[in-house]
Amino acid sequence: MENILELNTDNFDRTLNELKGKLLIVDLWAEWCMPCKMIEPHLHKLAETYPEHVVIGRLNVDDHPEIAARYGVMSIPTLLFIKDGKEIDRVIGAVPFHHLRTKVEQWM
Repeated sequence: MENILELNTDNFDRTLNELKGKLLIVDLWAEWCMPCKMIEPHLHKLAETYPEHVVIGRLNVDDHPEIAARYGVMSIPTLLFIKDGKEIDRVIGAVPFHHLRTKVEQWM
């Protein structure tokens, strides 16, 4: 799916700059994190529901800890809501889909 991106240290800042005007939700996750796996289907559903407005970026914190440190992420999953290159909101933990949908509709 084209509006779900794998982010890393090399493409993170460039992606922020390229997505001006769209809502980028950065999913900070790890392979061993069960709550991260629980919210992954919600993120795919958001990408399908709002393809014109939302891009999901997935960043593995074990492989790219410097990005997590830059944003002060202390626990995962953490979802950063970024618009025009700036963090505007965040969600920590596995939350229900309707909570994420409400956040998206607030910031679209």
